[in-house]
Amino acid sequence: MRRRDEAVETVLRKRWPDPACWDAVVDAVCSEESSYDTDQVLIQAGTAIARHADRIAVDLRRQQGAFGSAVGHGVTVRALALAGTGDLRALPALHSLAEHGGLPYSRPEARVMAALPPAELAAVMRTKLRRDGDHYHGNTVALEVLAFCGSDAALAVDDVAMRLDTQYAYDAMRVLGRIGPAAAATADRLAAYATGRGIPAHPYRRRAAWAHWKVTGDPTLALDVCGTAVRSGTASHGLPFLADLGPLAAVHTTPVRRLMESSGAWTRTYAAHAYWRITGDPEPAVPVLLAEVDPAWEGSPAMPVRQAVHHLGEIGAPAASAAPLLRGILAREERLGQPFPGVRILADRAYARTLTEALEGIHSQGLSRECWARVG
Repeated sequence: MRRRDEAVETVLRKRWPDPACWDAVVDAVCSEESSYDTDQVLIQAGTAIARHADRIAVDLRRQQGAFGSAVGHGVTVRALALAGTGDLRALPALHSLAEHGGLPYSRPEARVMAALPPAELAAVMRTKLRRDGDHYHGNTVALEVLAFCGSDAALAVDDVAMRLDTQYAYDAMRVLGRIGPAAAATADRLAAYATGRGIPAHPYRRRAAWAHWKVTGDPTLALDVCGTAVRSGTASHGLPFLADLGPLAAVHTTPVRRLMESSGAWTRTYAAHAYWRITGDPEPAVPVLLAEVDPAWEGSPAMPVRQAVHHLGEIGAPAASAAPLLRGILAREERLGQPFPGVRILADRAYARTLTEALEGIHSQGLSRECWARVG
């Protein structure tokens, strides 16, 4: 038990734990010496436990046999851990959990399933949507994962569209936009939400306008609604969509450039990214983004550090001045400290992946890929 507890403490604290620590976690879970903490870190492990996939798959089948209905907590833990490695053997259990209950109601935990092929994962989430009805967390989690599936979630269009008149509308609009042209049948409803036509002005009108563009290919409504938001002072709510529109949003360049000097860190970050996407000019954007990359950041969602790193990687070679700082942050031994233990490894792995991909985008492919191989 002491070995188990020490292993859990180490993998929660260290970005680069000795693989033997992950071995101890798997041993504890598969030998029925697990605890809540052990289960939580196993779910977050990702490819760090890929070498144990066969053992976990065998133990998953054992758990399914023990519970008959295949919806016990032990089944959920093992299915999610296996899914996090990208192993297709997790899918039958996930389908059963989606049908009978048991999939996580936590967005961070649900995101581990995004390692699976999107078409197969979308089918699982479609089942979850139909099964959970109006259950709040069931809907938000299913829509969160479907957004990762993109156009592969096309078969779920009708199920997602049913949520447009509910409290889940914002997430539903994001999914429909990610699906794209296959969701064109929802264009009129999205336009109504974006313009307030026939209904009260919708609080998510910018997201609706963006989704309308993505499903129809016509940027007119998105340019109008999101551009108006930027000019009116509700900047941070329109800037990400203008960034997605890129050069199509050139008419809004001046207010976007002005917002790079905003007092708000999120607005500055969004504006710098949007300016670069619209104009292709990285020179004003890079210093603004680099200034937001705090090497001492501990994961607080109040600061847009991870987003700034991601955008520097998108800019690529012109952001080369950021590379030494990003390498130093990636090499640090301690994980992010802000998130709760239940999501700490997930949050840190996501940050490490963002740092790695940013370095690859800039120029340091060899180094960053080697680092990511350690992260898993």
